Amino acid sequence: MTTKISRRGVLQSSMAAALVSAVPSLSLAEFAGYKPAVSGRPSPPQSQYGKTSTAEEVTAGMNLAGKTALVTGCNSGLGLETMRVLALRGAHVIGAARTAEKAKEACESVEGKTTPLVVELTDLPGIVAAAGQVAAMDIPLDMLILNAGIMALPELRLANGVELQFAVNHVGHFLLANRLLEQVIAADAGRVVVVSSGAHRWAPDEGIQFDNLDGADGYDPRQAYGQSKVANGLFSRELARRLGATKATSNSLHPGVIPTNLSRHLPPRDIDTSDPRYKTIPQGAATQCYVATSPDLARVTGYYFSDCNPAEASDHMQDDEMAARLWTVSEELVADYL
Repeated sequence: MTTKISRRGVLQSSMAAALVSAVPSLSLAEFAGYKPAVSGRPSPPQSQYGKTSTAEEVTAGMNLAGKTALVTGCNSGLGLETMRVLALRGAHVIGAARTAEKAKEACESVEGKTTPLVVELTDLPGIVAAAGQVAAMDIPLDMLILNAGIMALPELRLANGVELQFAVNHVGHFLLANRLLEQVIAADAGRVVVVSSGAHRWAPDEGIQFDNLDGADGYDPRQAYGQSKVANGLFSRELARRLGATKATSNSLHPGVIPTNLSRHLPPRDIDTSDPRYKTIPQGAATQCYVATSPDLARVTGYYFSDCNPAEASDHMQDDEMAARLWTVSEELVADYL
């Protein structure tokens, strides 16, 4: 694929940033109204952490020696910080990036045990090959952190017959996760961690426009991004249901709004790092590290987090019928590679 794309980063404007960062964490009493994806599993507890907590802080004192994690989008931003902190705590981190050069450079930049892996999320045969490399390691996968993504592309672009943000953010990760599920289930308590976004509220009124996945009937950059983020949450929720009889879990999250080098395609006026609504990269990586490692979440599954706490998701993100339909459609999209 030769078209240059911008990855998941900050939002298109300060107003958009305010919208997406306003994802309320809930008290336990308020959270009682959330519809769990899997009955019989515990609800997530309220943690001591919050918006300003960092990935190092939420993993302080942990010994992850003997654990293996795979992080997509490891070469920059939240993915790189997540890999760094997990490796710092002793985990073996498989760092996935779009090219061998990027993956190798990122892995060599952090202390600890890392293994580079090429995962280009629009390359379905390549995803199968990457999953085969992980399977050949013959080790359980304790943490599968689906972090990579792109956002708000100004023009409609396609990959494998669907709009590019949907293809990268959801379809590629759907295939990768399904190809690695045996390794996740083989772990003592394998966790799938899906990076969604508060921008799931940007999705079309239908949530997922199943009849317009190629954008032929209209394309709006923000709506398309929101749709892909709803898809992330619904995928995680349906996966949690399917893993219900196992020890494995699946949860999704909003990392916050973090200005990184990934926002270089935006006008400078839209990036104000002094704005209190923004997080630093260490703060932005905190929630995914918390969800991936916290002992308090050992059996918690099918939930949505923000600021290291249970968060309020839209009705679309709790729609089990839509989640089941998305799973079926996704299987059809990658049928030749499952």
